[in-house]
Amino acid sequence: MKNYTKAMLVFITLPFTQLSASSTIINQKSPDFLLGKETDINMKFIPDDASDMWLKIGVRIQGTMESKDTNYNDVTKVDTNLNDAYLRRVRFEIAAGFNKYASFVMDVRNDKSNYGIENVEGQFNVGDAYVKIKKPFDTSLLNFKIYRAKIDVSRTETVKSARVIAYDRPYVADAAAQFISFNRRGANVQAYGDWNKKVHYQVATGSASNPDKVKDALGNGGSSIDITEQSFFFGGKLKLSPFDGWEEKIVTESYMGQGKHFTLGASYWAIPKMKGTIGTAVLDVKRSLINAEISGHYYGFMAQAEYFKFGDAIEDISASTLNAGTSTGWYATSEYVFTDFYFVAPFIRYESWDRFDNKNGYDVTSAIAGVNWYLRGNTTKVGLYYQQDSFDVNIGDKDVNIFRITSQWFF
Repeated sequence: MKNYTKAMLVFITLPFTQLSASSTIINQKSPDFLLGKETDINMKFIPDDASDMWLKIGVRIQGTMESKDTNYNDVTKVDTNLNDAYLRRVRFEIAAGFNKYASFVMDVRNDKSNYGIENVEGQFNVGDAYVKIKKPFDTSLLNFKIYRAKIDVSRTETVKSARVIAYDRPYVADAAAQFISFNRRGANVQAYGDWNKKVHYQVATGSASNPDKVKDALGNGGSSIDITEQSFFFGGKLKLSPFDGWEEKIVTESYMGQGKHFTLGASYWAIPKMKGTIGTAVLDVKRSLINAEISGHYYGFMAQAEYFKFGDAIEDISASTLNAGTSTGWYATSEYVFTDFYFVAPFIRYESWDRFDNKNGYDVTSAIAGVNWYLRGNTTKVGLYYQQDSFDVNIGDKDVNIFRITSQWFF
């Protein structure tokens, strides 16, 4: 056991001892926060004898303390109150550059550790795990990613979770993350690029969604689904920054009161064939997802909104004959960063989602008001917010009120 421990310590410390000649972490373009300048994503090490190669290592930890009150409209059900503290995200991140064109990015994660009254530990699993080929023809118009990389089904889902305003994204966006490709990063091949930051695009194809992860309109999971035929997903996204000086340089929700941008975007994703059975019912659907986004910020003020339309959503997976239809939803969020008052940033978000169109009883609404305090940008921040959710008669018939205190450490 002692030899094993010693070997592990050597393995972990070797990159640091070998690459210590050149290392960087501070974002020199960052404003000065209360605790100093924000860090870059991960600490970067460059060897003296191979300047095109590098290693990045970093961590991300988000903590949440919350009080959740659930009030049922059905008088036969008992209202509940739950106080919980858990680790919303726990991640170890690593990236390696092979040369000036190719690099590898991955993370290992155990999200929602100690979640719920059961204190569920969860299991570590791989999140991102992709090879990026950057500018192979010396132009930003064409780049590639292969393996486990995000497809842009939603702006807020594409934004790195260390840079989202609220740690829990909108319900409708989380549904989109599973509807086309597993956790929006099932193994895939994608091409992407931009033209002078005015036009951005992404096209991709790869492994389709995991049926177990996609819930019907009632909120029930698909553990009984047996898929016998399934095609690859395909699709793409196009984004425009039409105004000079307002180009989008980075996809984020937290701009720290710096600069400005305005962007419009739209995407279409599809799974042309998904066949199988759910119990005794026959499953034969062609899933599609339409997403539209608008985002902008002007120094301290930021606003963004998205629209989603799901095609061939299932109403009830337990039915003897499956009823497929559409589902539509949207959200809007805004933040203002007081750069002259310690980077305190109040924010709001509102969401409306009809989980099955043309039928009553499937509406979800969610409203959030809160404040973040960027002590060192996204490297160190704390926040608190109040969330009020309402679930229609077919999907819980309840109102949920949540108060959260959040924190993050990230580099």
